[in-house]
Amino acid sequence: MDNETTHIYFLGIGGIGMSALAHYFLREGKQVSGYDRSPSVVTRALEAAGATVYFEESAAHLEGQELVVYTPAIPAESVELQAAKAMGLPLKKRSVVLGEISRQMRTLAIGGTHGKTTTSTMLAHLLRASGIDATAFLGGISRNLNGNFAWGSSDIAVVEADEFDRSFLQLSPEIAVITSTDADHLDIYGSSAEVEAGYLTFAGQSKSAWVHASIADLKWPVPVHTFGINTGDARATHVSASGLTTTFDWEGPSAKLSGLKMTAPGDHNVLNMTAALALAVSVGADLTLLPRAVASYQGIYRRFEVHVDTPVLSYIDDYAHHPTEIAAALQATRAAFPERKVVVVFQPHLYTRTRDFAAGFSESLSQADAVLLLDLYPAREKAIEGVSSAMLLNGIEGIPAALVSRQNLTETLETWTNTPAVVLTLGAGDIDQEIEKIKEWAIRRAVSLSTVGGLNEGGKP
Repeated sequence: MDNETTHIYFLGIGGIGMSALAHYFLREGKQVSGYDRSPSVVTRALEAAGATVYFEESAAHLEGQELVVYTPAIPAESVELQAAKAMGLPLKKRSVVLGEISRQMRTLAIGGTHGKTTTSTMLAHLLRASGIDATAFLGGISRNLNGNFAWGSSDIAVVEADEFDRSFLQLSPEIAVITSTDADHLDIYGSSAEVEAGYLTFAGQSKSAWVHASIADLKWPVPVHTFGINTGDARATHVSASGLTTTFDWEGPSAKLSGLKMTAPGDHNVLNMTAALALAVSVGADLTLLPRAVASYQGIYRRFEVHVDTPVLSYIDDYAHHPTEIAAALQATRAAFPERKVVVVFQPHLYTRTRDFAAGFSESLSQADAVLLLDLYPAREKAIEGVSSAMLLNGIEGIPAALVSRQNLTETLETWTNTPAVVLTLGAGDIDQEIEKIKEWAIRRAVSLSTVGGLNEGGKP
């Protein structure tokens, strides 16, 4: 990045990855502005930090700009993208700019089909709470950091490595983490073998890597260490759950930590924290401060976020949008609420993902006690004939399942929660717009169930 560049424009500035970059350049003293489709928590935070954000496209916004940063999510016909090209302005993808920044620092890059946002957020918190003031570029809104970016005074950066569009291949980390190599984004990669090859290439651009024990046998091109539960070079042992609290011991090549407690249920979160601890220890985090850092981890917006928790009804929202992630969210829910019925509201995300993993979605969803399916969220994609939320219904076995509209969602939930229950909303689309409505309903419903005292075991779960 040219240090003399002072005016930077972001196309899609409200995106989670783009906004982290925008915050970075604001801290660097640059003049930052950009366009996004609509206001959000993210854009409001940018405006509060000094950025100018537009919500209508206009070529006039590009006057005086010296660099335009964009993401693959910006359509080719974008008014501002076309104007930038016509004006001859330098254009760079978000991933290229992040790569340039990361090469100036000791970068710890967290990749994987699942868990990369949580692991990178955990790592950033562990480092900053244990003596290492790390910079962080995250793919989610950390409750500890109150955002998706942290400015640090050390030379260490924590970077979430996004596999979409092969963006992570712009990174050259000192240490990489690969949590999983499951197939996803097959519209980009074409096959699971190509997904795996992408991760091998990503690892090869690092000096060393930590990988989940289940993928240790892949042909990694650099030295690797493994992590897991009861296995690996770094391992969690004696894992136990009590409500939303998980307790475990941790052991790595050079250190041991006993009796760790975190408010994040589920084996997947134990694995994420195990990897985060491995990296924190490897770069010199203060061991005496790590137990308190683990205990003070507060989670991420839309990652197993508990909105209502009463003895009769709880409501949790999670970003899970892949069959493996849904299974992990359900496992965490069962661990935290072993005696409850689990009612899932799922919004499929992307036509291609729904088509490619339809059987896997149905299988994972069948682990719930009841499933309600919202209409598919297309995001950047055009419709594919025959692909919809309805195609998942036939494969959901042994439990009640139905399509539901947003308008009838809480009314339907009312009839499906006649026993002590957990309502779990899942999806990466705009299902989060329903959170407040469901939260208000869940509070009323909990009062109603508690008042009647007799929780009816009949009817829908």
